[in-house]
Amino acid sequence: MCLALPGKIVKIEGDEADVDFGGVIRRTNLALVEAEVGDWVIIHAGFAIELLDEEEALKTIELWKEVLATEGTFIG
Repeated sequence: MCLALPGKIVKIEGDEADVDFGGVIRRTNLALVEAEVGDWVIIHAGFAIELLDEEEALKTIELWKEVLATEGTFIG
């Protein structure tokens, strides 16, 4: 199963960005999207594959929290 998760871009250097996933920063390739610092993106396999607005990103994160809570896993 493949998962694509939303994160917020906090820094860009060329085609690479630091993306914040709730306090965890990961390096992500931006070659497939045109994005700026502060944008929310969907990440899959280390690549930003789509931009999304903040409301949709936060909704998605809340849904993941619900799923993980049901499974006995908690994300703070």
